Amino acid sequence: MLTTTTTKVLEPSDLDAALTVLDRDPVANAFVAARVRIAGLDPWRLGGEMWGWYSGGRLESLCYAGANLVPLCATPAAVRAFADRARRAGRRCSSIVGPAESTAALWALLEPSWGPAREVRARQPLMVTRSLPADVVPDPGVRRVHRDEMDVIMPACVAMFTEEVGVSPLAGDGGLLYQARVAELVSTGRSFARIEDGRVVFKAEIGAATAHACQIQGVWVAPEHRGRGLSKTGMAAVLHYALRDIAPVASLYVNDFNAAARAAYRAVGFAEVGAFMSVLF
Repeated sequence: MLTTTTTKVLEPSDLDAALTVLDRDPVANAFVAARVRIAGLDPWRLGGEMWGWYSGGRLESLCYAGANLVPLCATPAAVRAFADRARRAGRRCSSIVGPAESTAALWALLEPSWGPAREVRARQPLMVTRSLPADVVPDPGVRRVHRDEMDVIMPACVAMFTEEVGVSPLAGDGGLLYQARVAELVSTGRSFARIEDGRVVFKAEIGAATAHACQIQGVWVAPEHRGRGLSKTGMAAVLHYALRDIAPVASLYVNDFNAAARAAYRAVGFAEVGAFMSVLF
């Protein structure tokens, strides 16, 4: 039994303890919690290691170390321990993302050895809703994307990702991993779009889902259709699917400088409950 303050890479036998930590904040932790509930803690299946920080023999904080480095329920002492482990391992992730306070502290410790970052988004409001919008009529044209529509949805997904992140998801492996992720969302019924004349006008995905909460991502309106309120009516439609079929709480996080998106989300009932931070490499 661990009786001192320490960190370790969690093993499959630590699953129940890890889920207990993740369930402390089911909204903020939805992305990682969804993966853990599907894949467990085996690094090969999870797509990365889960680091645990223990105090007095009890698991208190987590950090997912895969394509992203994600501190979860991380105390200041845990952040310092995770930073030490990350420095020793070297940077393997494409971003650091998580609750703003712990992510900022982690980046402050890692920046001298990992920096500079390509971009730091210091405050990304975390928004939540538990009810369907009362004043926005859902777009009846927004529906689940069909499995035979991958060639239709992929260009929109690539455009959204490139616009949002600043690099193309097709770089590196030619987009194989990204295409597999889009296909997974389509096949599980968590990709939604309004498609006109074979082209996507609006799209969004439910990127992570647990029994407690789901996280909406990838919201995008084709440039030539912007300014028509499609993000509001489209999001209202996606919320009907999310809250009816997926989970009792829907969340998302958005860049603080994207005033139009924040206003659209507020219009369909989202309220800010916290903030995330992203460090992009």
